[in-house]
Amino acid sequence: MRDLHTCLNAMTVDVEDFFHVSAFDKIIKPSDWDDYQPRVDANTRRLLDVFARHGVKSTFFILGWVAERYPELIKDIHAQGHEIASHGYSHRRAYEQTPEEFKADVLRSRDHLQDLLGEAITGYRAPSFSIGYSNEWAFEVLAELGFRYSSSTYPVKHDLYGTPDWPRFAYLRKENIIEIPIPTLKVMGKQVPIGGGGYFRLYPYGLTRKLVQKYLDKERQPYSFYFHPWEIDAEQPRLKNASAKSRFRHYVNLKHTESKLEKLLEDFSWSTMKDVYGIS
Repeated sequence: MRDLHTCLNAMTVDVEDFFHVSAFDKIIKPSDWDDYQPRVDANTRRLLDVFARHGVKSTFFILGWVAERYPELIKDIHAQGHEIASHGYSHRRAYEQTPEEFKADVLRSRDHLQDLLGEAITGYRAPSFSIGYSNEWAFEVLAELGFRYSSSTYPVKHDLYGTPDWPRFAYLRKENIIEIPIPTLKVMGKQVPIGGGGYFRLYPYGLTRKLVQKYLDKERQPYSFYFHPWEIDAEQPRLKNASAKSRFRHYVNLKHTESKLEKLLEDFSWSTMKDVYGIS
């Protein structure tokens, strides 16, 4: 029973496979992706079943590489009433691309999704939250391509991303695009990451629930949560040649993610980005 808070919050899924993640980009090149047995279709369908049991609608940020190979999966996600948004095509960090490369990557993903579904794609999330100080021009590109919102920044300090002094809540940027940052909670003057992903797997569920509740009570803002289909897949291959740090980040507590997710869906109220933030 959802009795902890009546606020409607945004559930989001970054649809990519285990070999796409930034933690492994030093040992797996995009040219190697087809050498791995994909698991994203089965894992995403598992998530669809979880959401259906709880009556939850989510925003799925789809990697273009996945959409091209699994069009029926994308159609099924859409047919079940979830929102489809873009995660770019190649899972290359935005700040590693030129404006021309970034535009081509996003356009390839957007056009394929739009052709597949017959409707406009208006939401975008950069891989690894990789829009920041060095590439604010990315918002201009997104606005030019017709996107209404982005969720591509995380106001924390991190070795792969982070804009700690940027806004913490959804805001309209000068480029006329709404940016919805990943949530943080101020604890003793520091911004603690509470948005999901590896932090959700690392924290005990009781702590996550407490942090989310405190965020809702203190900030009076919607909370948005993100994770990936591979995070419920404890049987995925272990890549032994990755660094110890990368292995820890990727594999910690995989076997507990689905049960923790079930509790999160039960304890709070959820919908899509468009519904929660009133984006038309």
